[in-house]
Amino acid sequence: MKKFATIVTATALSAFAATAAVASPVKPQPTKDKCFGISLAGKNDCAAGAGTTCAGTSKKDYQGNAWKYVAKGTCASIKTPKGVGSLKPIAR
Repeated sequence: MKKFATIVTATALSAFAATAAVASPVKPQPTKDKCFGISLAGKNDCAAGAGTTCAGTSKKDYQGNAWKYVAKGTCASIKTPKGVGSLKPIAR
């Protein structure tokens, strides 16, 4: 019986860890702009394109289809090694 309880506990912990790892979007922030191409790999707020699910799933730094929320009006002035941020997805 003890072995069964251990298996059940391990299964439950495994399921919990898998659920916790599922990315979800950051809550909408109407006072901020979505700025594409500025986030580091795995640090995006959402919309990271094919092969990713959402927040925290971008595959590379400054990915052009991944965005982060920034203060309104500041996106185009944010400089990265790949160029400036954009209010729309960009090819990178």
